[in-house]
Amino acid sequence: MTEFTPRPWLRNAHLQSILPSIPLRRSAVERRAVPLLHSSVEQVLDCGDGVRLLGLHSTQERRGGAPARHLVVLHHGWEGSAESLYVLALGQFLFERGFDVLRLNLRDHGPTHHLNRDLFHSCRIKEVVGAVRRIQSMYPTQRLSLTGFSLGGNFALRVGARAREAGIDLHRIVAISPVLDPEVTLASLENGSAIYRSYFIWKWTRSLLKKQLAWPDAYDFKELLRDRTLTAMTDYLVRHHSEFPDLKTYLKGYALVHGALESLETPSRIIAASDDPMIPSGDLERLPRLANLRVTPTRFGGHCGFMPRLRGDSWIAGEVLRELGEPT
Repeated sequence: MTEFTPRPWLRNAHLQSILPSIPLRRSAVERRAVPLLHSSVEQVLDCGDGVRLLGLHSTQERRGGAPARHLVVLHHGWEGSAESLYVLALGQFLFERGFDVLRLNLRDHGPTHHLNRDLFHSCRIKEVVGAVRRIQSMYPTQRLSLTGFSLGGNFALRVGARAREAGIDLHRIVAISPVLDPEVTLASLENGSAIYRSYFIWKWTRSLLKKQLAWPDAYDFKELLRDRTLTAMTDYLVRHHSEFPDLKTYLKGYALVHGALESLETPSRIIAASDDPMIPSGDLERLPRLANLRVTPTRFGGHCGFMPRLRGDSWIAGEVLRELGEPT
């Protein structure tokens, strides 16, 4: 295992957190990801109970290669999508090394607000389990692994904890900067840098307005958007649009630190930076000690950053490849 050592001028946690998603990188990332993008086919996945999620599936065969024996499902973070730069960058890295890649959109992320009437919330694990089960049923001869960023890493690990019960056979799980204790993360966002708080409020507001436009008879977020803080918005949506009685119960519902991973059997790895400005590294100590769960804390990296230099692949890409093994 190598240690993440960025250039000295790239060690700032905020720079590491912002750099992977900065719009100035989009043209370069998309240009490099042309093989992945040209090989992508949209798949609307039946997740059970009438829920549909959208995946973008890229195969080696579509670009004229031999069939891959290993399929990796990538999970984006909150208010990201299958088109997020960090997803495209890792997807292309794996694709050019012989893996098939499926980039999964969570409910109400990407262009999917019209697919399901009910709103997204982070406790909707059943449908993500359903999506992964459906993917495995479609490609039963391939090894199946999951990789996720931030909230996507949280979802990937929770899928792993439910895999046996759901009849899913997973090869590996890699979670990058996963949300560990949502109550702590929410407090960090509210009390930390305004950069992240403003960014998520803007992204979330835009998403809610798209949902309202897609389902005008079901939603009117005028009252919600009067008090635009992350805590107030989450509390309103929990009380009006979820089955949870209060905010605290909801946040505990998708935490990883309250025994949620006790049934995890898939070999899994968490990679998280000690300087993450959104997810305090102290929460890593609250995770259960499990034989199948390995935790890699790094000194630097910010939140889902791990960029050793301005250009080229992230350090994370090599670590994910190390975990997944050979694609054949």
